[in-house]
Amino acid sequence: MLRKTLGQYLRRLLALDDTPERIALAFALGVFLAFSPLLGLHTFLGLTIAFIFGLNRVAVLLGVWVNNPWTLVPIYAAAAYIGGLLIGFPGARNVPPFDWREIWHGSFWVQGVRQWDVLKPLVLGSTILSFVSAALSYPIALYIVRRGKAFHLRH
Repeated sequence: MLRKTLGQYLRRLLALDDTPERIALAFALGVFLAFSPLLGLHTFLGLTIAFIFGLNRVAVLLGVWVNNPWTLVPIYAAAAYIGGLLIGFPGARNVPPFDWREIWHGSFWVQGVRQWDVLKPLVLGSTILSFVSAALSYPIALYIVRRGKAFHLRH
């Protein structure tokens, strides 16, 4: 299953009509956003940035969608753990129950600010993972795209 999914990603990247450097840059930007703490805004931000800077939107989206419903929990669990290692883990608290209907009320956001010490490790960890994953994904994507395009030219 994973091999099939990776193959689909690769075929889509290789089919893009752009230079390998620009494809890799757009993909790395998407990966940066995928690991960022801005959960829920990844796709919107990716498309907005791609449009503003003229980057390949497909490559950005392929990078953004590295974070999907199957990878969401492991990514943010690792981010919270990394952040906790660096600034400490919050103590046990009595966190009130969450009701989605309250997201439109000011009390929800006030409660979120009150829980900031719980969110700090997650925000720090995911910011670190954003930079590290983007820095790693650019040269890897560049290598793969260059090799793939050269292979397709030969055959």
